[in-house]
Amino acid sequence: MKQSLLIALLLLLFPYSHAQEHLIWYDQPAEKWEEKLPLGNGHIGMMPGGDIRAEQLILNDISMWSGSYDPTQWRDNASDYLPQIRAALLEGDNLKAQELVYRHFVSGGKGSNYGTGSTSAYGSFEMLGWLDLDYHLPDSEVTDYRRQLDLSSAIATTHFTIGGTTYTRDYLASHGEEDILVIRLRADRPAKVSVSARLWRPGNYQYKIIGNRIIMEGQLSDGVGTDKGVTYRTVARIYPFGGHTTYDGNKIKVQDADEVLIFVGNSTSLLPGHSDTKYREWDTILSHHLEAYQEKYNRVSLQLASPAPTNQLTTDKRLEYFAENDDPAFAELYYNFGRYLMISGSRPDGLPLNLQGMWAVGTQTPWNGDFHLNINVQMNYWPAEVAGLGDHVLPLVRLAQSLVESGTKTARTYYDADGWVAHMMTNPWSFTAPGEDASWGATNTGGAWLMQHVWDHFAFTRDTAFLRDNYPMIEGAAKFFMSSLIEEPTHGWLVTAPTSSPENGFYLPGGDTPVYICMGATMDNQIVRELLTNLCSAASILGINNEWTAKAQTILPRLAPHQISREGYLQEWLEDYKETDPQHRHVSHLYGLYPSNQISPYQTPELAEAAKVTLNRRGDAGTGWSRAWKINFWARLKEGDRALKLLKSLLQPARNSGGTYPNLFCAHPPFQIDGNFGGTAAISEMLIQSHEGFVELLPALPTSWEEGSFQGFRTRGGGIIDLTWSEGKAKSVTLNTHLPSTTIRLKHPTTGAITGHTVYKGRPITLQF
Repeated sequence: MKQSLLIALLLLLFPYSHAQEHLIWYDQPAEKWEEKLPLGNGHIGMMPGGDIRAEQLILNDISMWSGSYDPTQWRDNASDYLPQIRAALLEGDNLKAQELVYRHFVSGGKGSNYGTGSTSAYGSFEMLGWLDLDYHLPDSEVTDYRRQLDLSSAIATTHFTIGGTTYTRDYLASHGEEDILVIRLRADRPAKVSVSARLWRPGNYQYKIIGNRIIMEGQLSDGVGTDKGVTYRTVARIYPFGGHTTYDGNKIKVQDADEVLIFVGNSTSLLPGHSDTKYREWDTILSHHLEAYQEKYNRVSLQLASPAPTNQLTTDKRLEYFAENDDPAFAELYYNFGRYLMISGSRPDGLPLNLQGMWAVGTQTPWNGDFHLNINVQMNYWPAEVAGLGDHVLPLVRLAQSLVESGTKTARTYYDADGWVAHMMTNPWSFTAPGEDASWGATNTGGAWLMQHVWDHFAFTRDTAFLRDNYPMIEGAAKFFMSSLIEEPTHGWLVTAPTSSPENGFYLPGGDTPVYICMGATMDNQIVRELLTNLCSAASILGINNEWTAKAQTILPRLAPHQISREGYLQEWLEDYKETDPQHRHVSHLYGLYPSNQISPYQTPELAEAAKVTLNRRGDAGTGWSRAWKINFWARLKEGDRALKLLKSLLQPARNSGGTYPNLFCAHPPFQIDGNFGGTAAISEMLIQSHEGFVELLPALPTSWEEGSFQGFRTRGGGIIDLTWSEGKAKSVTLNTHLPSTTIRLKHPTTGAITGHTVYKGRPITLQF
């Protein structure tokens, strides 16, 4: 059946009138984890799969981390070998430098310890456990099945009819003061709800049933055999309305009730919560939840018109449809899902989103579910500011703050340098040393990259108190590079050494051994340039003038510039080495294009053209997050149709590499949430940009996105923008601000002229085009 006929038929069969593009829905239960629906409040979460007769709910808590502070992460004599490593690099003997790094300049102890099968202090993010629910339903035919996640309310629902009774199950992770998971079981006939409940997790734990409470308590491994691991206490409370309750071994069993409420709370020593919340009515919990959640979700909105009623397709079918057809409204749904994940996956006073966000299955998550600092944790926060969720960046800022003390020791121990440094990955225990494998662990700009988010948060909010509080951290990151850069011999440029271009290698002329260790990788040069520039800007705003600001101004013009190869692409290293993988997933040397602002079709057209050559050479394939990054690149290059092509690639059904799972989780594979957030950021980047000192409307609008509008998008400088367009052209824009006043420099969508518009809070200006 042709898709157009299928859509017409579905429109007749499913005449739902819910507000457009806030629903993810399916007509059958989940068969695997990547089909289950994520719920969370930034602290605790669950993933219902909509099973009919028996359900195993996955429970999560963002603070379920094994491991502990690791004093063995440093090699105490590492800096003794730094002169030898640098001498080899200066002589062009990168292979010798690499051998020295592997022997003397990687982490002490076990490092991240990933893939070894043994425990270590580094630890891993873990799931909380399972809540098994057996519903004791008759073995009859099931009809009218539907399960869905309403992004506008953060409520999941399963609905079906069996044996003449219609059952509805509601699931929410309360964003209100209750801070609990809630499951509501009901039916349209009395005395038809029965359920047995069991709470459990892998490993050793204490378990008991007291009254209507199931209690699970335990302690995660600290990795070193002591009792310093994270402790947890999980309580499930069962509240039946009618019927009768019995106890069956390790289960609570309710039979013939009219309705059942189940509350699940958790608290850990890392992030205390409400593990034992008392009873509250559903309506009260719902009211508190909606008030808190929708205040965030409703800050912005996006509307993209599609030529067909594709929202009548189940989400998994729509995912397949989008890959080959025009469906702009599906991009709207995906954007809303990204905002939902941001609000649900972390909260301003909690821990930052990790590689899994906060949703995991198992006790050893991929790559420890940690905070990768060479793009992944940063990508998690790319969409936040534009989407009005800048307060959700604060956990990332606190993560950076937590690294300063450890990073100061790392700077001194490895580089005999001032300031602080963090390398490729970290965890809640402030790991800042290089990784245990130099091929990926030698990158030393992880902490400096975090400073980009600190500066960007200020750029969007203009919060000088925030900037002043975090200035010492920015200065400390800059001090490290200002005291550790060396002069390369050919041009006298100041460069980092030793370092690497994240996870990509090269061959020395005439060699066939992969080499990773280098000096002055292009991404390093870009990040250091950005860091020192932002330091000087922050100092000027705050009235600071000292030896470090003076030194930054002296160093900036001596940093290695961008270099274009003879083939026209941007070089990834100081020398135009042959890559071990020309289609590598990392495109680190285009950091200056996105998320930084050093490459622009307007300001640096030659570099922008070199970036295009680089991207075409790299190819459009890759892991999920890699595809997401490339969408942002093409949006910055003002290539809307190419950006859409990559968005379709990101959203193609996941198979062997990259793509998207049926529940819209991004496939690395396996699942990594960074691709979701990278894709979300890219959609807003296609519609509005403000990184060059002015606001540009529809800078990379795909041809097929002819009509649409958005409300509440934020811009640097404190702007709040509403826009309506049709026939691919801006028709009206409304300028507002959250500040007392600000001047928004707006590029006219027709003439290209840039004009300043002073706006005052609550007194918006509307312009027609």
